[in-house]
Amino acid sequence: MKIAITGANGLFGHGLVQVMRAAHETFPMTRADADLTQLPDVRRVLLGARPDALIHCAAAPDPDVCEANPEYAFQANVVATRNIVDVAQELAIPVAHISTDAVFDGAADSPRTESDATNPISVYGKTKLLAEKAVMELERYWIFRVSVLFGPGKANFVSKGLQSLQSGRAYTVASDQIGTATYTLDAAGKILEMMESDRFGLFHLCNTGVCSRLELMQQAAIFAGVSTSNLLGKPLVEMGRIGRRPKSVVLDMKGLKVAGISPPRDWKAALAEYVSASAATD
Repeated sequence: MKIAITGANGLFGHGLVQVMRAAHETFPMTRADADLTQLPDVRRVLLGARPDALIHCAAAPDPDVCEANPEYAFQANVVATRNIVDVAQELAIPVAHISTDAVFDGAADSPRTESDATNPISVYGKTKLLAEKAVMELERYWIFRVSVLFGPGKANFVSKGLQSLQSGRAYTVASDQIGTATYTLDAAGKILEMMESDRFGLFHLCNTGVCSRLELMQQAAIFAGVSTSNLLGKPLVEMGRIGRRPKSVVLDMKGLKVAGISPPRDWKAALAEYVSASAATD
């Protein structure tokens, strides 16, 4: 199978390329290859490559940037996805779309399943939900909603925090933002399983277990042997962010279980591996 991957230079794209190329031919796509907001660009590249499937993870992922620039967010997250869908229909190939837990409002006390009602509270979440709906127009698709990402290849929440703490600088995170965490390599492996199984639909995908953003960063510091004295926790409402974040979204992976795919391992085990591997490459 030949798999095209958009956003190949991004955090998740890097992990997807690493995992997919071990089992299949990959066609990594970056902004240098095509402007996804321009349909002629998308057609030119994909009709030339003729992939058997496509993973679409290119996006405008920063909620603050999206809130400050809603038209940019709409172009990057919605128009680009519609163009991908149009060409995928032309090629008659399935698309795996990477979405987000930000399609929920964070007000529920119980874990969110794939069938629960969505209610995004940010421009980012709203545009990603519109992108989901565009992908659902395809006959064959996978939509994977992920949570806070960490993994190799690009700076992320965990790596930025460790860099600050190791340099003796303060790192402030939300103390009451509760959810799940997603190791890109683990998630990519499950996406590969799903794509090879030909089971389609909407799925939640993250590492097992619940943690606050503060707990995630505390545990990363412990694994790295770094002092947490400069790690500061603040309530989400005091973080001063432009784009609103859902306060509590725990993703329930019911869809994976129904499809016969085991959920990824516990987030602490995944985080320990990531921190250890990062230290070995420094």
